[in-house]
Amino acid sequence: MFAVLAALYVGDLVVSSGNVPRGVTVAGIEIGGRSVPEAEQILRAELGPRTDEPVTVTAGDVTAQIVPAQAGLDVDWEHTLDRIGSQPLDPITRVTSFFGGGDEIGVVSTRDDAALSAAIGGVRAVADRAPREGNLVFDGATPVPVAPLPGQTLDAEASADLFAERWAFGDVEFPVETVDVTVTPEGLERALREVADPAVAGDVTVRGRDGAVATLPSDRIGAVLTFVPDGNGGLSPQYGIEAATEILRPQLAATEVEPKDARIVLEGGGPTVIPSVAGELVDWPVSLESLPQLLAAPGERVTDAVYKPAEPALTTEAAEKLGIREVIGEFTTGGFEYASGVNIRLAASEINGALVKPGETFSLNGYTGPRGAAQGYVESGIINNGRPSKAVGGGISQLATTLYNATYFAGMEDVEHTEHSYYISRYPAAREATVYEGAIDLKFRNPFDTGVLIQAIGTSSDITVRIWGTKTVDVESVTGSRTNFTAPNTITLPAGPGCIPSSGAQGFTVSDTRIITDAATGRQISSTTRTVRYDPVPVVRCVSAEPEPERESAPAAPSQPAPGEAETPGGGAEEPAGARPAVTTTPQPAPSGADEGEEVPAAAPAAASPTAADTE
Repeated sequence: MFAVLAALYVGDLVVSSGNVPRGVTVAGIEIGGRSVPEAEQILRAELGPRTDEPVTVTAGDVTAQIVPAQAGLDVDWEHTLDRIGSQPLDPITRVTSFFGGGDEIGVVSTRDDAALSAAIGGVRAVADRAPREGNLVFDGATPVPVAPLPGQTLDAEASADLFAERWAFGDVEFPVETVDVTVTPEGLERALREVADPAVAGDVTVRGRDGAVATLPSDRIGAVLTFVPDGNGGLSPQYGIEAATEILRPQLAATEVEPKDARIVLEGGGPTVIPSVAGELVDWPVSLESLPQLLAAPGERVTDAVYKPAEPALTTEAAEKLGIREVIGEFTTGGFEYASGVNIRLAASEINGALVKPGETFSLNGYTGPRGAAQGYVESGIINNGRPSKAVGGGISQLATTLYNATYFAGMEDVEHTEHSYYISRYPAAREATVYEGAIDLKFRNPFDTGVLIQAIGTSSDITVRIWGTKTVDVESVTGSRTNFTAPNTITLPAGPGCIPSSGAQGFTVSDTRIITDAATGRQISSTTRTVRYDPVPVVRCVSAEPEPERESAPAAPSQPAPGEAETPGGGAEEPAGARPAVTTTPQPAPSGADEGEEVPAAAPAAASPTAADTE
């Protein structure tokens, strides 16, 4: 018997030599017992086309399709055929191969990782989702259950490897991580039955004074009642007192007395305190404490509004303690055109009466807000990059300069201010300011224990700013000589609306020293020097045709000009533009024996405005 079996074994080995072992399949394609060339021909015919056929992939409860070739995959024929192997020598293996079973060797793939990652990413975009807890929302007065839905996250790296290995078999199931939810369908149903449905069964009424009522209608209960998971499979109701207040408050507003702050007005040549008025308002958090019980009540849902006193932010006593009783700083400027005057007076009316409490900082831009056509401002003169031009809101820097000087002499702390790039002759040198909405501001801080009030008075020819408060300091300004003169360049432009001629002006450097002393004792508190370098204003010429070439030379700079020699750029245009002037602030020590006083900081030059215009 052994000899017979041995003969059969040897005979089978000889007959099958060089063929694919029996039972071998590649992606389900049977090639066992065939010659290697024949097996390769079969595989190329049946397996090759599968690279262009969509493969269905499943990621949790999401199904999609990927075309292997488009995902950068192809058959690696050499290594796939290498897997076929040689005839097994084990007698048992050879015998069992006659009776079924088999060896699936799979497919070796070539892969373009970038294309494969992109294909997997497309599936991930639709497969990944955050968990959605069960919830209740409202459609008008109808509660709508939102069924819970677990979240899931696709393992992209593992999915890419799995698809590269299994695409040839057809369907591929990607690995996903499931994120469970806590709310159960039973918990959702319980919240609907026990809380949501009763809540919308009727309106809620709040009774105010004098027969007034406020109603929270059933179709707006959804703005007040929300739900969150309770951690035990159910939903916990949340009652939005603020949301309910927003609905109810306007309906009882007529029954409330709003508090009124004390006001300080200037009447009869001096300040007068207009007394504050205490108010009485509905205390909505207290009035709505019973809201959960009201929304669960089966019958009438009515509660009474609870009122409470409301004190004004500034009481009469506090206003009187601010000590606003005399002018502590004042300044006037003039010489503006009609359109600029419109803008200056409008901005002045907005800051007139502004109260700056002890320690507070006042911002000119912040107080006036936007200064555009919608607010009533008109087009007026500016200087843009050294050239006269026009823009809505032009001229406001005259108010800024006037306000700056009034606060300067009132002893206010300079928080932020920026000089013009070019000197304007009607302003004090090194003691003026420019503003530009959104870019350059004028800010000062009240350093005293008493408050200050801004009074701004505009006429057709000038603007005056007074700072009212309690006088505790004296302020002296010492302006130095002008030095380092620079001559203007000449710009020639075609005549037309875009060209406004200018005679130009010299640039120079000048310093101003502010000395602050105690008004009662004369003791020096501080001495601060600010040095400003003004650029020369270009000469602008408007010509109607090509001018004849001519050689121009700038006028020689005098070593010491007479006071007021520099002219207003652009013949009265308001605000120059371009590079900011160089500024240096030098604090000077107080005299020997004096207390070290407060040092007034200088703001760093502001960044150029978006339009490259210096100011309005």
